[in-house]
Amino acid sequence: MAKPILTQLQEGVVLGDGGYIVALEQRGYVVAGAFTPELAVEHPNAIRSMHEEMLNAGAEVLQVMAFYGSREKLRTVGQADRTFEINRAATRIAQEVAGETALVAGDLSATWKWQPDSPSAQALVADMFDEQIEAQDGVDFFIGETFWNFGEALLCLERLKAKSTVPTMITLSFRGSNVLDDGVTAADATRRLHDAGADVVGTNCMRDPARTYPIIEEMRDAGDGFLAAQPVAYRCSWDVPYFTGTSAFPDNLDPTTMTRHEMGEFAAKAQALGVNYVGGCCGVIGSHIREMARALGKFSAPAVWQPNPLAPMSETEQHWEQRGAGPVE
Repeated sequence: MAKPILTQLQEGVVLGDGGYIVALEQRGYVVAGAFTPELAVEHPNAIRSMHEEMLNAGAEVLQVMAFYGSREKLRTVGQADRTFEINRAATRIAQEVAGETALVAGDLSATWKWQPDSPSAQALVADMFDEQIEAQDGVDFFIGETFWNFGEALLCLERLKAKSTVPTMITLSFRGSNVLDDGVTAADATRRLHDAGADVVGTNCMRDPARTYPIIEEMRDAGDGFLAAQPVAYRCSWDVPYFTGTSAFPDNLDPTTMTRHEMGEFAAKAQALGVNYVGGCCGVIGSHIREMARALGKFSAPAVWQPNPLAPMSETEQHWEQRGAGPVE
C-alpha cells in the first residue's frame, strides 16, 4: 500500500506523472489543440495505457485525466450532460491502474468561466468544481492545476477544503512573466495559498525547465511549505517563454521536444532547488519519467542495454564498440 502523499513528501521528493493531452493527440485520438477528457468514456483503453506507461516508468502518483473536465468546458464539445460520467470514469481508470502501487490525484483545472468581479460567474465556477470533486470520489489527494488567475485558484482550494477531506495541491501557470493574469506574483500567490490551507503549492505547464527555474526559486523563497513543479517538455525561449505562444503550437511541437536526459537534469536540479513534488506536464512521456526517476534515485536499472561482445545477437551488437557507443556504466 502506497503511503499517504503528505507522509511521502515529508520523507523525500515524490515523482508525479507526465502529460496526457498532447500525447493523446500524437497517438491519433484527438485533433491538435486544447481538448476535453471525454476519451475517458470513448476510448478508456487509451487513458489506461498512458497511466500504465507512467506507472511502469516510475511515477509514484497517477493524476486523473480530467483536465478541462468542468461542465461548461465540456459544453463546448456537446458533452455537458456527461460531465459526472466522464469525471467518474477517468477516476476509476486511474484507480484501477494504480492499485496499491501508486497514489491517485484528482484533477481540477481552469474553467475559462472565471470573472473576478462577477458573483454569478464565481458561483458558476464553484458549482462546477463541486461537481467534479463529487465525481472524483476516493482519490488520495486533489491537484488543482493550470490556473492563470489567482482568484480562481483560491476558489478551487476553498471548494476542495469544503467538499473533500484529502490533501490539496494547487499549481499555477505563468506565461510571459512571474505575474498571474490578475496581477498576483508567484511569491505572493504561494504565501496566500499556503495561508489558505493548501498542502502543496507549485507551478505547472506552459514553461520548459529553463523558464520554470526562476518561478521555482521565487516560490521557494516565499516560504517553507511543500513545493511542486511540473514543466512541459517543449523547448521555449526567453523571447516567448511559454510553449503555447510559440509558432510550433499546436501541431508542430515534435522538433521542439526535450530529450529524456534534459528532463532528468530538470528533476535533479528541481530537487536541489527545494522542490518536493517533481513531475511533468505537456510533452512529458514515459521515457522522460523513467530518466527523472533515475535522476532522483528511484530507478537503478541500466540506462542502456549492455551487449555481450563475445556473443553478439545482431549487427547492432556486432558493431557496438566500433560505433563508439560502448556499454553504459
